[in-house]
Amino acid sequence: MRLEDYPTDPHFTATVLSSERITDEKSEAEVRELVLEVDDHQFDFEIGQSIGVLVKGPEEFGGSLHHRLYSVADTPAPKTQGKPEITIVVRRCNYIDDYSGEEYIGVNSNYICDRRAGDQLTITGPFGIPFKVPADTSANLLLIGLGTGIAPFRALVKHIYQDIGGWKGKVRLLYGAHSGLELLYMNDKRDDFTRYYDEETFEAFKALSPRPNWADPIAWDFAIEQRAEEILGLLSDDHTHVYVAGLKPIREAFDELFSNLSGSADAWAKTKAKLVEQDRWAELLY
Repeated sequence: MRLEDYPTDPHFTATVLSSERITDEKSEAEVRELVLEVDDHQFDFEIGQSIGVLVKGPEEFGGSLHHRLYSVADTPAPKTQGKPEITIVVRRCNYIDDYSGEEYIGVNSNYICDRRAGDQLTITGPFGIPFKVPADTSANLLLIGLGTGIAPFRALVKHIYQDIGGWKGKVRLLYGAHSGLELLYMNDKRDDFTRYYDEETFEAFKALSPRPNWADPIAWDFAIEQRAEEILGLLSDDHTHVYVAGLKPIREAFDELFSNLSGSADAWAKTKAKLVEQDRWAELLY
């Protein structure tokens, strides 16, 4: 489904309760976590869904509305005064025009990152099929995220260990970023996953670029090869569910990596087809 196919109505007003930078100040990547209070008491969302944010563009470019989607980054919080709260993670983005070479700011990301407590946003949604948590607590979960793709997994892991509890299956989180300074919820400033490190079933491991200042790609292959035996074991287990979240290019990158890991593209295609057919493969890509 293309972004332009997502409806902009109905839309709702949300008030910013807090906005916190969750990347290190030394990092070039500014990523902020915003907690929003939605005015509509009936607004409900689930883990793995996204909301849209509508922002009016610059007048010199026609002032058209820009609609962008952001993943829910936390479990639904108890409603205060009957109003739902929702958490999103936004990276401030700029881009270079392919033709002119000029740099332009990302309209939505910069607008949202500039909001502070008390400011209001216009939101839409929620959208997307929520991540389904298996009813069987002995199921294994392989979570693969890139960049802000960590947001839905923060909510998912919290739900598993705090809301459900007693999870017996393995939960493995593989998370990638260009540098340690760009890791979200797994850095010196905010490491929300530390609360689960004592859980026997949980383990998180990361893949970074070997030379981030040179814009080298993230070393997914190195991270996966180190755990090849365990990952192959998980993929061959009928009790394993795989979740992938992040930018769309992650799909092709992991198809290639898992093809190498499986011995051939055909072998991986069969494994993935089985996961999809049995509803044990879920993607949240943007």
